[in-house]
Amino acid sequence: MLYFAYGSNLNHFQMKRRCKDSIFLKKINLKNFRLTFRSKYRAADIEAKKNSIVPGGLFEISKSDEKKLDVYEDFPILYKKYYFSYYGKKVMTYTMIKKSPFKFPTERYLNVVKRGYQDCNLDKKFLIKALNT
Repeated sequence: MLYFAYGSNLNHFQMKRRCKDSIFLKKINLKNFRLTFRSKYRAADIEAKKNSIVPGGLFEISKSDEKKLDVYEDFPILYKKYYFSYYGKKVMTYTMIKKSPFKFPTERYLNVVKRGYQDCNLDKKFLIKALNT
């Protein structure tokens, strides 16, 4: 199945550790969404926003990888699954259920995300914009 990462799972080392079968395919943009950080975990989330984009990594994952991600993402308590179509293919990502106010991420978490942006060759301006909300 196809999985869209936009936070710490962009980090290839972390993603491989969590999901041993995962294969990074390419970078893609999720349109009409914006990146933010929230909850007591200060974790990445996406929310609908017209004319905005969230850059991310498209990964191929196995069924067992998905089960591991579900546990890690605290599905269905913290995150729910969100599906979108990319060139006719179904892609899964996670989005927080409770849209609490913005919370600046911890330095450790942010460094993992920054490394992920490098790993996937994403434009950091979107990350910087999300941090300056």
